[in-house]
Amino acid sequence: MALEQSHLYREIHEQPAVLQALIARERPVIKRLASAIRAREIEYIVIAARGTSDNAGRYAQYLFGAMNQFMVALATPSLYSIYQSPPRFGKALVIGISQSGKSPDIVSVLNEARRQGAMTAAITNFPDSDLARQAEHVITLHAGEERSIAATKTYTASLAAIAALSTELKDDEQMRRALAVIPDKVSELLALSPQIGALAERYRYMRDCVVLGRGFSYATAFEFALKLKELTYTIAEPYSSADFMHGPLALIEHGFPAFVVAPSGVLLPEMKEFVGTLKAREAEIVAISDDAEMLAQGRAAIPLPVGVPEWLSPLTAIVPCQLFAMHLAAVRDFDPDHPRGLRKVTETR
Repeated sequence: MALEQSHLYREIHEQPAVLQALIARERPVIKRLASAIRAREIEYIVIAARGTSDNAGRYAQYLFGAMNQFMVALATPSLYSIYQSPPRFGKALVIGISQSGKSPDIVSVLNEARRQGAMTAAITNFPDSDLARQAEHVITLHAGEERSIAATKTYTASLAAIAALSTELKDDEQMRRALAVIPDKVSELLALSPQIGALAERYRYMRDCVVLGRGFSYATAFEFALKLKELTYTIAEPYSSADFMHGPLALIEHGFPAFVVAPSGVLLPEMKEFVGTLKAREAEIVAISDDAEMLAQGRAAIPLPVGVPEWLSPLTAIVPCQLFAMHLAAVRDFDPDHPRGLRKVTETR
């Protein structure tokens, strides 16, 4: 089967349309949720998610903190579903993120939140799912059926839902305009697919690597590493660049692959210094950035579109990472739609 005929290829390329639909169609729902958050005087946010959706939660930790001054915690679902010892939510908003809305442990967190009288919301591709039925407010992803096991369009749609909620909570028109152009920026990145396919050939025999990002890019590092693991079976370990200096730096030796996600923003100068440390240890850098100087630091470079503010960069930066994982799977003759041992819906308790 030609790569272009795979579900994964099509779904990656559907992302501009999915993002456009979510931003346009879900704004009334998101505005109501933002008003309800203000009316209930919510003090912090708890997010329940697994896998790719958990990485969307990592983005939410940075975005709701930086833009809306909310403390954001990732839930520990087994406390609800197995230990039967749920923490007290107090004046929290509890958000469940799940493309299928079926995982019992995530549903159990929202169920307990409702029992305690906490405010609940769901971000899901299925508005009639078990998760959605536990939520007072439901943001629908409008991604259509996602047939490839590796989530792509539902991930970026989840990020867009989080970005839209942050925007409405801040009630900021400049943020709305910046979010509105993201589908076009993603379209620009999709044109890089042939270039990224050629780059993937170099890493055909890569067995281990690290993926590094900090701040808003922390979520991208985790999601890129997950895609490398599930699509290409590479041992890809994600780190904050700060955490990496506290021990894992010892991994680096001559030619060790290090994928560095470093878009423009307040952390860019620090990331340039960090890359200098990696190069001094002879790492092979793949730079993912919109900054020319950062791109020049890499043995290979994946350019990002200019003009995307740092808080929205996870919506764009992950797209070439998806393309790279897809092409690497293809050069290794792996089925991009059916990674070994995985199912589309994973129901954990």
